[in-house]
Amino acid sequence: MKTIGLIGGMSWESTVTYYQIINEVVKKQLGGLHSAKVVLYSVDFQEIEECQSNGEWDKSAGILGGAAKKLEQAGADFIVICTNTMHKIAPNIQKEIQIPIIHIAEATAEKLIENNIYKVALLGTKYTMKQDFYKEKLIERGIEVLIPIDSDVEIVNNIIYDELCLGIISEKSKSEYIRIIDKLKEDGAQGVILGCTEIGLLIGQEDTILPVFDTTQIHATKAAMLAIEY
Repeated sequence: MKTIGLIGGMSWESTVTYYQIINEVVKKQLGGLHSAKVVLYSVDFQEIEECQSNGEWDKSAGILGGAAKKLEQAGADFIVICTNTMHKIAPNIQKEIQIPIIHIAEATAEKLIENNIYKVALLGTKYTMKQDFYKEKLIERGIEVLIPIDSDVEIVNNIIYDELCLGIISEKSKSEYIRIIDKLKEDGAQGVILGCTEIGLLIGQEDTILPVFDTTQIHATKAAMLAIEY
């Protein structure tokens, strides 16, 4: 079994979900008392969020690149960055290590294509929704990406940082997300990507008729399956 290197803490709530899903998949696949071989480096999210807000992506790349190197030194066979937004600097981190990074958007694109989804709504932080680093991975695979209008982008983003990253789950916020998803469905979305690892704490398949693609579930499952490949 390969050892998974997790860069977590962004936020720790969703990192818990990664650890749980990875071990559930390994147990299901291998049975018995099997569990995943995992090395976790959990960063201080306050420091990372300040880098995001200030546009200091190079500084955050240095922090996460250092984490990746320590995971490699600890025996990790590949790296999983437990957040969508920080894949913006995945190329910078990759330069610091010899082992591969399993990209969350590429794993999600594979799952969309498996389900014949080629026009999809994307919810996430404002960085993930508005910038190209994430969407381009989908577009390269022939997938059209829809994002909310600017005012709704702010709503989605604020709920992530002001509530979900703090462990706050609000029915009012769930209703707002459902409204935004419904609007994107009217615009032609065939499915919706929960493109922030916290959104799955608030929204699930039971909340919309659109197929839901939870990136935490997809990414963690991909990592577990790669770890047990022979």
